[in-house]
Amino acid sequence: MTTKSYKYPTKIKVKHYEQQGWIGRDQIRTLDKSRIIKTLGYLSSEEIDKCKLEIKETFVY
Repeated sequence: MTTKSYKYPTKIKVKHYEQQGWIGRDQIRTLDKSRIIKTLGYLSSEEIDKCKLEIKETFVY
């Protein structure tokens, strides 16, 4: 997730602690759980559904 971006087809707009940000579906990475130190926040169900749809379109179609 980044807070510095422009509206772009591969970016998904989300809100994190009242701050607008973007998730880049073209920059998906795998992280080991041991590297995750703390949770910074959560996405709403609507944002999660949007992300799933975008990822599906990227890798399935």
